[in-house]
Amino acid sequence: MDANAARKPTRRPAAKPAPRAWQRMLSGRRLDLLDPSPFDIEIEDIAHGLARVARWNGQTIGEHAFSVAQHSCVVEEIAAHIRPGLEPKWRLAALLHDASEYVIGDMISPFKAALGVSYKAFEARLEDAIHVRFGLPAKTPLEIKKLIKSADKACAFLEATQLAGFTETEALGFFGAPPVGYDLTIDPLPPAQAQARYVERYRILSEAMGVLPGPDAWHTE
Repeated sequence: MDANAARKPTRRPAAKPAPRAWQRMLSGRRLDLLDPSPFDIEIEDIAHGLARVARWNGQTIGEHAFSVAQHSCVVEEIAAHIRPGLEPKWRLAALLHDASEYVIGDMISPFKAALGVSYKAFEARLEDAIHVRFGLPAKTPLEIKKLIKSADKACAFLEATQLAGFTETEALGFFGAPPVGYDLTIDPLPPAQAQARYVERYRILSEAMGVLPGPDAWHTE
């Protein structure tokens, strides 16, 4: 055997590139999925995504799916009904309660439970970044979380009985009854309309918080 050949270094296989862990948004932002930055989050991207994510995995009646964007607007409305005088920042928290789904989609609750802690940790990091981006505390106070959860379940009851084929008895067992005095006939909107409504609610609430200037501030003499 040739001694020089024996000393020839062995070529190591090229390292595989790391899998892509970011998502490009239509705004041009690149959102790092493992370490999301508030600077890469835009309300227009959230609204566009949520308006195209279907509640109930699309298993609803009607010409259009009932989008997470429209659901979020209803939850904000119900939260304000349950607690009259609710501060704009907490109404915004209600509007954004499912905002992370513009990245991860709307997973039904049983599937979330099956995925376990790692999914919840990922979702929590993204929610924290979203809150910071829009002027909210990273962690929502417990009483506000409970309020939003109550509003979320009330909306789910209406969706279940009007759109998803549940009987009222079934829905009461899963979600409880909507708050007294609140009623809504749900009409699923086309994506463009749901998207526009979501952005409009965001702007109204952000102006009330002082995060965005009101419309009069854009006019000059």
